[in-house]
Amino acid sequence: MKLSDRAEAMLAGEMGPARQWAVKHQIQIGRMFDARDMVEVSQAHMMADPESTGEAGVKLVEAFAALPEDQRTVAIPMITDPRGVDLNYYDPLGQTEAMANLERRFILACRAMGIVMTNTCINYQTVMPPVKGDHVAYGDTGVVIYSNSFCGARSNFEGGPSALAAGLTGYTPRYGLHLDENRMATKRYVIEKTPGELTEWGVLGAVIGRLAGSYWEVPVVEGIDRVPTSDEAKHMGAAMASYGSTPLFHIVGVTPECNGLTDVNGSNLPAERVTEKDVAALRGSFGAVGEKVDVVVFAAPQLSLVEMQSVANLCRGKTKHRDTSMLVCTPASVYVDAKNAGYIEDIENFGARVLQGTCFYQQYAREIGEANGWTRLLSNSTKIVNILGGYGYKPALASMVECIDAAVAGEIV
Repeated sequence: MKLSDRAEAMLAGEMGPARQWAVKHQIQIGRMFDARDMVEVSQAHMMADPESTGEAGVKLVEAFAALPEDQRTVAIPMITDPRGVDLNYYDPLGQTEAMANLERRFILACRAMGIVMTNTCINYQTVMPPVKGDHVAYGDTGVVIYSNSFCGARSNFEGGPSALAAGLTGYTPRYGLHLDENRMATKRYVIEKTPGELTEWGVLGAVIGRLAGSYWEVPVVEGIDRVPTSDEAKHMGAAMASYGSTPLFHIVGVTPECNGLTDVNGSNLPAERVTEKDVAALRGSFGAVGEKVDVVVFAAPQLSLVEMQSVANLCRGKTKHRDTSMLVCTPASVYVDAKNAGYIEDIENFGARVLQGTCFYQQYAREIGEANGWTRLLSNSTKIVNILGGYGYKPALASMVECIDAAVAGEIV
């Protein structure tokens, strides 16, 4: 793999052991995927919740943070995915002090390296959205698919160490979706009906992701008759990535690289129909009408300010059932605006809890479920119900309105 003079200097250790480690890591990734060289990236976004990093990951970052400033500081703007514990107003849901202390250590080390603790999986809505053609090194699957598809940026799914390496070097191996040829459509789907509310967009994304079924497949979608909102696009992409490991898709006439089928070589692909029956079948697999609800969760992805307003409007003047908990996850930057607008007060008066900078499945979901006796979980996120069956929950899916109604009734209505 060809390296620039600067990367060669890093590899030789001339810029310290952290950057040397980073280039060595990137060379191994590049060799795995036959990258011919590296590409400069403008931003990095790191998934590194404490459940994933563990003690070993925290110690690695602490070792880098202890280096001289010129050796430890990241080379490009670098931000973070949600945390595992909300330390803003510390009141654990069931996490231990050991878990919280791991977070505190990691945050201190990241800050010493110049990493900005945004703690968000919706940075494309809150921080600095990438633009068309922008090469970036992003980790969170929902972040990657939204940025590739709706922003026209270029990123692979970067693991935590790979994102950290990109932050330290300013490069990432040039393979996968950094290459023009890998951004062309490989599967073509025609839908019968354009989705309505957020959950419907998520379910459609899940159906297409399951049909595509591979990181290396790029779906192109026809039949959507309006431009989705940012939140609708967010739910569609997050679910598609969750069910199919999909990092990029195109919508004809909507996404920036696909004004028409020919732009993505889609016109020669056989068309597969996605019917209303297909969508109903997936959604029906997460139905549980009449069952008691232990916890209602709005997360995965975190809520935008517009979603916070919607939840607040639905909560206003109501009170949740005493036997049902409700959690709302949003970035700290959105929390501030939501608080100023009165949305936090409305949601908390309802009896729910708003968490800053966390996402439900990244905050020791199994442990907090066991600590609180939560089993039946209800959400409007198609992504989260796909994930949480593996954490000991019985997840169910409903619209935002239906979720609030269930929180009031204490059961799925």
